[in-house]
Amino acid sequence: MRQLMQGDLRILAQAEEHNPIVPIWQEVVVGAVAFALLCWVLMKYVFPRMEQTFQSRVAEIEGGIERAQVAQAEAQQLFERYQAQLAEARTEAATIRDDARADAAGIREDVLAQAREESDRIIAAGRDALAAERASLVRELRAEIGTLSVELASRIVGESLADEARRAGTVERFLTELESSPDEDVASAGVR
Repeated sequence: MRQLMQGDLRILAQAEEHNPIVPIWQEVVVGAVAFALLCWVLMKYVFPRMEQTFQSRVAEIEGGIERAQVAQAEAQQLFERYQAQLAEARTEAATIRDDARADAAGIREDVLAQAREESDRIIAAGRDALAAERASLVRELRAEIGTLSVELASRIVGESLADEARRAGTVERFLTELESSPDEDVASAGVR
């Protein structure tokens, strides 16, 4: 056991000889070689790959921005075209509306003119019918008055006025006198 202890003491003595602040030169060399190897691997393989990835990401982002700008420009053009078409449609609608109003006014005037013409025609036809009816009534009344006046005259005179020519002449003379006398005299004579 003594030997064991002596070996432990030797290790402790060696450990006491080494200053922990000052590194061991062999460890520094191995660490420097490992660090240089790590830096070389990083520079040769990892950093170029990372740079490619960054460049592709930058290109993708910039491409996306450019595509977005192109899409926005197209959308703006479509919007302006839509606005122009909308303004044109509104103008066309206003024109159509004005034309329709003008057409409606023209149709209304035509209908009113036709209605006036129809009413004038109906009134003229009514007047013609009334004139024809009046003429027919006047003829009938003349014939009736003639017959009644001949009968009345036969009774007054006491002789028969059977002769047609005499009767027609008498009736015509009587009616001519009636028509030539003023209406007031006829009306006052009719009252007596």
